[in-house]
Amino acid sequence: MTDAPSASALTEAPADPSKGTLRILQLYPREMNIYGDYGNVLVLKQRLAWRGYGAEILEHNAGDTFPEDVDLIVGGGGQDSGQVVIQDDLQAIAPRLRELAEEGTPMLLICGLYQLFGNEFRTHDGAVIPGIGVLDLETRGGTERLIGNVVATSEEFGEIHGYENHSGQTFLGDGLKPLATVVKGAGNNAEEGHEGARHRNIVASYLHGSLLPKNPAIADFLLRTAAERKFGSFQDEGVDDSLADLARKHAGARPR
Repeated sequence: MTDAPSASALTEAPADPSKGTLRILQLYPREMNIYGDYGNVLVLKQRLAWRGYGAEILEHNAGDTFPEDVDLIVGGGGQDSGQVVIQDDLQAIAPRLRELAEEGTPMLLICGLYQLFGNEFRTHDGAVIPGIGVLDLETRGGTERLIGNVVATSEEFGEIHGYENHSGQTFLGDGLKPLATVVKGAGNNAEEGHEGARHRNIVASYLHGSLLPKNPAIADFLLRTAAERKFGSFQDEGVDDSLADLARKHAGARPR
């Protein structure tokens, strides 16, 4: 019997990045990577390169050995069938993910993995997909899909733009803060007017499209946190975000 494969490096770090290299792990890209979520990884890699840092992009798929050394974790969305496929493996690595979260490892969790990092997902048919309890929240399958452009406001990140497409309705526990307040769109559910969640250095959201190209403040929060934890500082020279600003302007003007 051979050992389970380890997480694979998709993009090797530059041979000599001037300021060091961050290891970015994408969870389940085969099943949990729809609506352009891989673009979040590309944004993180590029924004590091602009500042002279390297990025080593790793994957963890079902059956892989979880890597020992991870600086930043990214998870995307997927269909309900994809959540079922990864369910057992996610439960197996849950203790390590909980440790990393409590230690302050920055994480970006989108849609399906946002749901599964909670306590449970109860489908419309009554089936229960257990979560891993990193975030105190529950999701219930609804009869209506919440679809369309979203604008939300956050004290930490300013105006946030994205696109939602989900039937799960997520409800945060009393001690869990939302990421933002919805100005246009639904967000976590059709009742409360909140989008996403924040816990320690985790940013969780329903927003695809991808999220980070139009929201560089969130990208830089994740990178700064990872770099400061690993290197003690983050040399954050100015980056030209004029294209991101233009994209935000156009996104904000789009109808729901």
